Amino acid sequence: MLFKIALKNLLGARLRTFLNVFVTCISFFMIIFITGLYDGMRQHAKQVTIDTEIAGGAYWHPLYDPSDPMVFEDSHSTLPPKIKDLVNDNKAVPILVSQAAIYPNGRIMPVIMKGIHPSQNIVSMPTNTLEKNKDINIPVLIGKGMANNTKLNIGDSFTIRWLDSDGTYDADEGTVVHIMDTENFKLDIGHIWIPLKKAQKMLALENEVTYVSYAIGEKKIKNLGSWIHRDVDYLIQDIEAAIEADKPGNQIMFTILLSLAAMGIFNAQVLSIFRRGKEIGTLMALGMTRSKVVGLFTLEGGINAVLASALTLFPFGLIFWWTAEHGVPMPMDYSEMGFMIAKQLMPVYSFSLIATTTVLVFFIVIIVSYLPSRRIARMKPTNALKGKTSI
Repeated sequence: MLFKIALKNLLGARLRTFLNVFVTCISFFMIIFITGLYDGMRQHAKQVTIDTEIAGGAYWHPLYDPSDPMVFEDSHSTLPPKIKDLVNDNKAVPILVSQAAIYPNGRIMPVIMKGIHPSQNIVSMPTNTLEKNKDINIPVLIGKGMANNTKLNIGDSFTIRWLDSDGTYDADEGTVVHIMDTENFKLDIGHIWIPLKKAQKMLALENEVTYVSYAIGEKKIKNLGSWIHRDVDYLIQDIEAAIEADKPGNQIMFTILLSLAAMGIFNAQVLSIFRRGKEIGTLMALGMTRSKVVGLFTLEGGINAVLASALTLFPFGLIFWWTAEHGVPMPMDYSEMGFMIAKQLMPVYSFSLIATTTVLVFFIVIIVSYLPSRRIARMKPTNALKGKTSI
């Protein structure tokens, strides 16, 4: 009976009910949409990093620290036998890291020079372009961002200067053979890529490398000696930290949206109690207990939440489907700013996200519907029949 009365009251309110449901629906939609964008951004950044840099994980030289170029000079050695077997079976790619300086168009620019096998297929990089130019002294692969910073094009030559293992500075001419368009700025900005054998010869480090990335699905090797295993979780912790740092702003937006929805329902319930005093008094006079009257108003708020959920499915459900299938175009290329954000960002709307948001919104709406309804329990039926709602 309470449900029928509550539904009849909501349908009778018309515009007020529609506005409450619509505001709640907008909040519902925005929470799911923005969270889906964040989840999609996080998954995209992880996937790009795995595809282009990490693969299944890595084995590092014990002194290697990618954030400290000062240790590059000492962080290299020959591979342990078990890791070398992975490389020989084409299940891992070795990389030699060193500092260098380049002189594009008469300017000096410090860079990280990395040697990599041109024929590797472990990470998604166009390294095969390095072996198609054997007549070039030092073939160089750079990223699109690096090309913009240095004003270099394919075929342009520039001087490369490096410090070899004997502590002697040397220099030679490098030529850009390919400019890759990668979303992973860590492979692009401040980096040049050359063939591994060429890098080892230039640095006088025969058969020595800095780290090895192995294929997805390969099991962790035990007894590595001094070399260190780094799994995917460790290697993407900088991405996780960046996303974690952005969460407070995201939570503030959620709070604002939920507050707007809650405020609309709360105001509607307060207004109903003041405007429907005679109705409340009549119900009490007919024998309805105060607890049932309170439950009636609370139920009306709950039905508001249910209607908002239904309205979110259509037409907003179509927006969810469209953005999940076709993505959301970004206004600019964020890779130049050091962010791994796709030009067409694909939101991820997981079942847990939708279920959690639904429960959260429903719970908040029930609470803000109940709070003003408690006033009814202190009303006298005689005063309510006269339209007096003051206590």
